Amino acid sequence: MHVYVNGTIYPAEEASVSVLDHGFLYGIGLFETLRVYDRRLFLWEAHYARLCSGLLALRIMPAWTSEELADAVLQTIEANGLRDAYVRLSITAGPEGVGLVAGGYERPSLFVFARPVAPLTDPPQPKRLQTLELPRQTAEGHQRFKSHNYLNNALAKLELGKAPSDVEGLFLTHDGYLAEGIVSNLFWVTEGCLFTPALETGILDGVTRQHVLWLAKQLELPTVEGRFRLEALREADEVFVTNSVQEIVPVREIDGHIVTSSYGKHTRELHRAYRQSIAIGK
Repeated sequence: MHVYVNGTIYPAEEASVSVLDHGFLYGIGLFETLRVYDRRLFLWEAHYARLCSGLLALRIMPAWTSEELADAVLQTIEANGLRDAYVRLSITAGPEGVGLVAGGYERPSLFVFARPVAPLTDPPQPKRLQTLELPRQTAEGHQRFKSHNYLNNALAKLELGKAPSDVEGLFLTHDGYLAEGIVSNLFWVTEGCLFTPALETGILDGVTRQHVLWLAKQLELPTVEGRFRLEALREADEVFVTNSVQEIVPVREIDGHIVTSSYGKHTRELHRAYRQSIAIGK
């Protein structure tokens, strides 16, 4: 694997980050995970907007334009001999030394990783959800960032242990409301209406989540964002999870309870619309 580090492509074993970087010392950094299809960055402007919003909140000086970051991604996938890729783009606060700062960060660092993705099946292979004992932590600030502070997710993954790859951990909030998966947002359909937890539950405002909500509007599928108990999910007609790499993935089982339709009508329609939006680059 070859990695982009502050303007230079290195073999992964030669790439490095300063031990004084606040992304390393204090987890002050943001990342975006995105898909590249045939050298096209899918939903890039949405990813870039979320990244800039986080940088502003963390007072990290944005040193790169949208075009410059997109070019860094393309350079990285080219260096790895890829056309279709999973990409992680990270911006850290930079090498500020030991001790927190009060005035913001003016020397951020940029890292881009790219790797091949397994061909997606049609229909997608369904997943099983397993409710976690570990609750979803509340956001560190006024919103949840896609940040380097990933301990809640890492501990959840450890809780699952060596579970099969088709199992996704399901977070509940501290007060028992549905939240999200370890690496996914959650949706379900009941009586022709699409439901998903609201951002107020502390979940990440996923780019794919927002795109699915937009697609549902185009399909005139009613949607509700709110606070829901686990029973609502177990009683749903269809359930699916989303993220930028796996797209829309149906769920066939929740804590051993079989979902009525593991790849039902509305999930199929949304999945088809999602694939069409990839084809036209929107």
